[in-house]
Amino acid sequence: MQKLMIIGNLTRDPEGKNMQDGKFVTNFTVAVNRRKTQSNQNPEADFFRVSAWNALGENCQKYLAKGRKVCVIGTVSVHAFSGQDGTAKASLEVLAQDVEFLSPMNSGDQAPAQNAEQDVPVNMTPVEMADGELPF
Repeated sequence: MQKLMIIGNLTRDPEGKNMQDGKFVTNFTVAVNRRKTQSNQNPEADFFRVSAWNALGENCQKYLAKGRKVCVIGTVSVHAFSGQDGTAKASLEVLAQDVEFLSPMNSGDQAPAQNAEQDVPVNMTPVEMADGELPF
């Protein structure tokens, strides 16, 4: 079994699209900083391409944006390719199984909200259901 967990920031806004088979996929890139060492004052970063499918992908498309901090858990695969200059290169791609939004809803990199109610999306309203309509 293979599972990867990364925490980092989105390098650009997510790009979502509907596939021909009716499934929805959102792609985004997460930059993960490496730890600083005494000899290296400027930390380097690793970049992971992430794909999130269906409802998870729709939520990522709707609520994520460039600069937002996320925790992504999923499986990783390596893709080798040739660069424009002919050199061999590789990219890491994560198939997201879970994405946690770590930045507050109201801003990209500001301090966490003082009130938990501020983190609830504005368009979410309670829905009344009869007991017979509950899915469990």
